[in-house]
Amino acid sequence: MPKSLHVKKGDLVQVIAGKDRGAKGRVIATLPREDRVVVEGVNMIKKHSKETHQGPRGAKTGGVQTMEGPIHVSNVKKLKDEKPADKKADEKTADEKTGEDS
Repeated sequence: MPKSLHVKKGDLVQVIAGKDRGAKGRVIATLPREDRVVVEGVNMIKKHSKETHQGPRGAKTGGVQTMEGPIHVSNVKKLKDEKPADKKADEKTADEKTGEDS
């Protein structure tokens, strides 16, 4: 059974070790069997794909694509999502508590 990771898909993380140290991004995918995660904009690799004629209307596909590679989960730190507080909601709850109208 795969181990659970301290981050999950969609979490905001910061890279704490390696060539991309200090970079922040969202987790795109988790690979629990390998203890790795894919973070957007981190560990960019080039992948070569063979030219084929399988595209729409026989279009050629292939060439060099740049994509994110997986990094070890121990090299990332989970960050807290900063969501701005809604002032209107705070004022409304304060009025409801005191029972006063503005």
